[in-house]
Amino acid sequence: MIAKPLYISSAEADFDLKFSRRLHWSADTDAGIETRVADILADVQARGDAAVLDYTARFDGLSAASVTDLELTQADFKAAFDGLPAAQRDALQNATRRVRLYHEAQRKANGESWSYRDEDGTLLGQKVTPLDRVGIYVPGGKAAYPSSLIMNAVPAHVAGVPEIIMVVPTPVRGSVATGGADTGAGGHTATRGERNELVLAAAYVAGVTRAFTIGGAQAVAALAYGTATIPKVDKITGPGNAYVASAKKRVFGTVGIDMIAGPSEILVLADGTTPPEWVAMDLFSQAEHDELAQSILLCPDADYIAAVQREIDRLLPTMPRAAIIAKSLNDRGAMILTRSMEEACELSNRIAPEHLEVSSREPHKWEPLLRHAGAIFLGAYTSESLGDYCAGPNHVLPTSGTARFSSPLGVYDFQKRSSIIEVSQAGAQTLGPVAAELAYGEGLQAHARAAELRLNDVPPMR
Repeated sequence: MIAKPLYISSAEADFDLKFSRRLHWSADTDAGIETRVADILADVQARGDAAVLDYTARFDGLSAASVTDLELTQADFKAAFDGLPAAQRDALQNATRRVRLYHEAQRKANGESWSYRDEDGTLLGQKVTPLDRVGIYVPGGKAAYPSSLIMNAVPAHVAGVPEIIMVVPTPVRGSVATGGADTGAGGHTATRGERNELVLAAAYVAGVTRAFTIGGAQAVAALAYGTATIPKVDKITGPGNAYVASAKKRVFGTVGIDMIAGPSEILVLADGTTPPEWVAMDLFSQAEHDELAQSILLCPDADYIAAVQREIDRLLPTMPRAAIIAKSLNDRGAMILTRSMEEACELSNRIAPEHLEVSSREPHKWEPLLRHAGAIFLGAYTSESLGDYCAGPNHVLPTSGTARFSSPLGVYDFQKRSSIIEVSQAGAQTLGPVAAELAYGEGLQAHARAAELRLNDVPPMR
């Protein structure tokens, strides 16, 4: 098995063309998926629990008499946690503690209500309140992701959301048919799916309120519209496959969503001082997610790039997911020789990667030049995988160049802001003429008169 990322130099005449082609990824969903998702959403909206049961049996191979039978309980979470080896229990608790500490600091920094009074006594401010109920989607098809659960549930919990509803598919392994589940697979009926105890234990540690073993577009629809059993939420967060992404896009407006995520990405900006084995494994760490994941190395040292390639050749056969890594690197990976580290930073800003590693002896020298990235990992010891699991900052990050205008998931995604305005009698005399003048200019006489009625001889309040 061979993995040869595209090798290009920024000095090549056609570099921009090759660079753009390698970065290109379309977020457009296959027309067949769009049609199928639209049908599933409409069916769940119309038939509720009955439709959820049908699709769960069809796509996840999980049969149940009622959706209540698909609900996981707090006792399930506790039992899963108690049944884990001590090392896994400690890892879950430590990761959750660090993520919670980070998000609590985030909330205190800019997530509080505030107000002030101006010179005439008018009160102006902002009231920050948590959402009432959120839904978190935890993938459960090709792999189990307790870390994804932690990263979605903890900031919601810190924000003060009272109800956190989790949906997680538990497909029967070895299913072969296609459909709308998180795996895109299903096909034969079974009495139960494969529940991941580490995910349930993470739900216990992170404070999930309720959970259901459903996935795919039907799970998104149930959260967005509500059924007799599954409560309607205010916002849905968490990653999933193309069916999940399409469903989230379609229900946006009925509920809030975090983002439409594309394939995972890592960009390593290296000066040649990090052991090449470390960088090769960092590139693998994203490539192993799926075949569409993208791993890119930017470096001004051709010999170092060659050394990383040798490590890729040596290490690939040792990887359990070698086939996925190889296809990802061959189809979407790149090794880019730059003229300088400064140019590497410029190219990084053009890419706006999800994960950006500055694998350099002097990472803080280059960090000020980096404007666009979901998360920036500074220094050779800061592997991206530490951020995925336990460093503290959220690992739900903007992909596909959207880091140019989007931010990581955080406490602020689970809060909303209400403006507070209390105009004093004196303040009405100052603001009224301004508002009336502008309202008349817009042809909105009632707006103007409402302001004018409060001018001059204002009658006392009754």
